[in-house]
Amino acid sequence: MVALDSPGTGTKIGHALAKGLGIKLNYRNPTGKEDITRGESVFSVSSADTYVEQEPTVAEWIREVTPTGRGMLQYFYNMFPFVHWIGRYNGTWLFGDLVAGITVGAVVVPQGMAYATLAQLDVQFGLYSSFMGVLIYWFFATSKDITIGPVAVMSTIVGNIVIQIKQTNPDLPPHVVASALAVICGAIIFFIGLIRCGWIVDFISLAAISAFMTGSAINIAAGQVPTMLGESGFDTRASTYLVIINTLKYLPQCKLDAAMGLTALAMLYIIRSAMNFGARRYPNKRKLFFFLNTLRTVFVILLYTMISWLVQRNHHAKPTFKILGTVPRGFQNSGAPTINVEIIRAFASQLPASVIVLLIEHIAIAKSFGRVNNYTIDPSQEMIAIGITNLLGPFLGAYPATGSFSRTAIKSKAGVRTPLAGLITAVVVLLAIYALPPVFYYIPSASLSAVIIHAVGDLITPPNTVYQFWRISPLEVIIFFAGVLVTIFSSIENGIYTTICVSVAVLLFRVVKAKGRFLGRVKIRSVVGDHYMNGPSDKENMASNDPDSSVRNIFLPLEHNDGSNPQIEVETPYPGIFIYRFSEGYNYPNANHYLDYMVASIFKQTRRTNPNMYPKLGDRPWNDPGPRRGKAPVGNVDRPTLKAIILDLSSVNNVDITSVQHLIDVRNQLDRYAAPDRVEWHLACINNRWTKRAFASAGFGFPNPEGEDSLSRWKPVFSVAEIGGASSAAAAAENREAERELKRRRAEDLEAARARSKCGPDAISPTDHDAASISSTSEEFDKDLGISKAYARTSTRVVVVHGLNRPLFHIDLTSALQSAIQNVERRGEADGKGVGALPA
Repeated sequence: MVALDSPGTGTKIGHALAKGLGIKLNYRNPTGKEDITRGESVFSVSSADTYVEQEPTVAEWIREVTPTGRGMLQYFYNMFPFVHWIGRYNGTWLFGDLVAGITVGAVVVPQGMAYATLAQLDVQFGLYSSFMGVLIYWFFATSKDITIGPVAVMSTIVGNIVIQIKQTNPDLPPHVVASALAVICGAIIFFIGLIRCGWIVDFISLAAISAFMTGSAINIAAGQVPTMLGESGFDTRASTYLVIINTLKYLPQCKLDAAMGLTALAMLYIIRSAMNFGARRYPNKRKLFFFLNTLRTVFVILLYTMISWLVQRNHHAKPTFKILGTVPRGFQNSGAPTINVEIIRAFASQLPASVIVLLIEHIAIAKSFGRVNNYTIDPSQEMIAIGITNLLGPFLGAYPATGSFSRTAIKSKAGVRTPLAGLITAVVVLLAIYALPPVFYYIPSASLSAVIIHAVGDLITPPNTVYQFWRISPLEVIIFFAGVLVTIFSSIENGIYTTICVSVAVLLFRVVKAKGRFLGRVKIRSVVGDHYMNGPSDKENMASNDPDSSVRNIFLPLEHNDGSNPQIEVETPYPGIFIYRFSEGYNYPNANHYLDYMVASIFKQTRRTNPNMYPKLGDRPWNDPGPRRGKAPVGNVDRPTLKAIILDLSSVNNVDITSVQHLIDVRNQLDRYAAPDRVEWHLACINNRWTKRAFASAGFGFPNPEGEDSLSRWKPVFSVAEIGGASSAAAAAENREAERELKRRRAEDLEAARARSKCGPDAISPTDHDAASISSTSEEFDKDLGISKAYARTSTRVVVVHGLNRPLFHIDLTSALQSAIQNVERRGEADGKGVGALPA
């Protein structure tokens, strides 16, 4: 016996306070006796060690969640991921980053200018955003592939905000509004990243993201078609369906811009198709075709800029078709961004959509390419990177920027090695800002619209992907189409809100309506090829539950609603004993649904223990009025009485006050149903110490006191494991090491025998020497095994897996069922139907 320490002064004061306040510290002891430590274990003191599981405490939880000094240093160290790899930078990495950085730079310059027009800004602001995005991101990046800069969807939202504010505050310059929006969004995202709440993006499903991207791409493409055709006279920012109708209505008004736009768009697709065909036709030149394909946007813009110069050089006053015009050189709008209450109030209603777009585009793209290229991103750190980029970018005139799908894909395929490639891209953009503005003057607006349409076309979810969604989850496909339709017939913002809200609603519905399953026992056997494992006549394994054995017991739903073969007859566990599995977590939203179904099913399959519990008609409850006057009560004698319930909690990680209280109420309800007996509750597969504490606090995990001799009729079954025995991990490791040593010695002896056989006829025969060596080595090996303590049966020690103070908490369903049956049979209350041996 272990002597307990005498309570300290603090404990005595706490007990006195509890007594004064009426708090029952020992209310969880259901036996009314001393705390249970062993029970009637089948193991003696000499063969098993006592283990009493300690409850987790609040102080322990506080210690776990309180950051240590080392943790704080690690936190700040992780805020700058580049220090993890910059010291190992080498020439090979530099070459890969140079190629990728220059390639992306050639793409981001025309795209950045095109997206600036979507944001209702001058084209140079797209270059400013492109420069600051790639320049800052690599300091804080956990993804080597992501390229931050202007994107189509965010630019469209910025453009909508600029147009809206221009109607109410015409004196506010558009770039001031865009820069203020970038700062506020950046601050919000930076704060979310600092407190490490990057997990919030996990609430946005893939169906919602796909719907948002598809609807936005259709919206943007439809809005750019009028510019590509040279049409005007209607609002291209209206709902997508209206823009499409008006585009068709104004087709007779097409101008020469259509020639510059349609041919540019066709050329972009023709070049891409030709390069893809060439890569398939000549696999050894795939890299060359990839880079040529990547540079198609630059080539088309330069070609049409040259055509525009040839056409427009003598028509500066009245251009034949719309061109960009003068683009200032350098950072003409650098300075501290203007932020005040008036500006913030003007776009406050658009802040949620803006933040969501910045987050889901970037995080979704980063995660996707991380999985493809075998690395893991930190969403919280990525939020810090996005936040700082948008906080600092406006000082050079940038507007909101996030990860770009098209440029990230190009960067990944170009062979980028580290995030430092962003610095090289920044140099390319910087050269464009200072060296190329005169060239930008002649870029046709219709050709830029063609570039935008071509870029966003890749964001549309292909039909095959939608079909795969349907195969996986038809309900989410409905959500997908709902989001796309709302985007087309309303706006991008409403489409975002619709998909996210519906996805969350479906998640909550699934949680609330989670349905448990009643399980039965099936004996299965593993088959290899056309024969049983361990041989067809392995009778010893028929009663084994060893996972390494070919024969074992499993538990399947009685209704076969898991897809198992309905021809298999699932055995009920035992008359009056039910195994109930929670299919998902057990919390307050779904506790009622779980337990209502469980109780209703139990009532249908059992009978009341005492049918004469209500001697008078007036004593019966209104919802159980019984038979009509003059008729005998229906006893359902063919049904068993309720004995025990086994809960499979393998999918439950946390519980709460409400869910546990519901279970207490059901326990009391079923105790009245089974009176004068009590229902025994066994809890299996609990994988959280706080969950154990919660259930133990509610009185679960202990035997039910039914009378003075109740404990004498209680027989617990515990799961034990060997320490130091032949089946222990240490013994298995030593056995493997001994076998390797034996093989090594045999190989050495054989080599020595062959060497001696070459020395002459008087040498020992190789065959004789080999046999002698092997025999000697085998004897040494056997001797080693005999000396090893790992294989000595006398050193075996058996210990319980779970605490003896909670005998009705079980490690698995088999041990829970064994314990329940033992107690039922020991009480002598079995109905006599289906009573058999313990499950193996």
